[in-house]
Amino acid sequence: MIFEAGAALAGLWSLRSLAHWAILRGLRAPRVAHDLAHAHPGVATDRLREVRIPGPRGTSLSGWLVVPAGTWQRPVPAVLVMHGWGANAAMMWPVVPPLHESGFAVLLIDARCHGRSDGEAFTSMPRFAEDIAAGLAWLKHQPDIDSDNLALLGHSVGAAACLLHASRQHDVRAVVSLSAFAHPREVMRGFMAEKRVPYPVVGWYVMRHVQQVIGARFDDIAPVNTIARVKCPVLVVHGRQDNVVPAGDALRLVARSDRARLLQLEGAHDLREALAPHAAAVVAFLHAACGSLPGHRQNSGIALAMGDKA
Repeated sequence: MIFEAGAALAGLWSLRSLAHWAILRGLRAPRVAHDLAHAHPGVATDRLREVRIPGPRGTSLSGWLVVPAGTWQRPVPAVLVMHGWGANAAMMWPVVPPLHESGFAVLLIDARCHGRSDGEAFTSMPRFAEDIAAGLAWLKHQPDIDSDNLALLGHSVGAAACLLHASRQHDVRAVVSLSAFAHPREVMRGFMAEKRVPYPVVGWYVMRHVQQVIGARFDDIAPVNTIARVKCPVLVVHGRQDNVVPAGDALRLVARSDRARLLQLEGAHDLREALAPHAAAVVAFLHAACGSLPGHRQNSGIALAMGDKA
């Protein structure tokens, strides 16, 4: 009897271990190499340097720091840019030139398990937020950076992580959220439906286990909840044709915060091209949050960036 009970427990433990491995494998982010064929257009090479940043738990994060001319005169505001799931810092390069031209330093970083940053057993949206915190801590110690004038810009999971960090630390002046989802539970349900994982039996277990692994309840890290705790201005940018995250998610986010404003674009989930005609509005939003930058070209579009909620 004891032997049978022990065998049953061992079988359950093996099954749980197998399920744990399968879940982590299924949720693993693809590591995409940087495409440097058209590297760093619009920025002089002496304004750019590749950096390694101390990350959480002894890891190292890869990144690029772009600093505008004239930083020897006074420190400048900086924007930390975080990519989305399965992407990397190089993919976010299109946001750099307009920010750089307007007088902002820009730090692009690879999250763990992405690009050239160190890997771990898994990554997650809360771990993206940890990497953002590490990047900000590094920026605050750079002599040419104004540590009191930092902002965040993120895409998709990176945007959700920016909101999560800003809801906890209150050490940034503004957040620009590109294509953020409203709630990770809905993202997981959609992912499992796509993979034909039956819910509620198997799906319920997967959801519960994922929350245990990442060490956070979905409700606690959901952008629709964290944005309400963010104390700085937030610009929520979303494409009307987004077929990954419904455009309605952006409306739900903006409805939860008096500090949030909405900028809707004609575009899909990847906003790199769709955002270009609206770069002035994003820059103007950041200028308004971080203060004007004398000696640099001011961009138009502040009415759009800071107008009434849509």
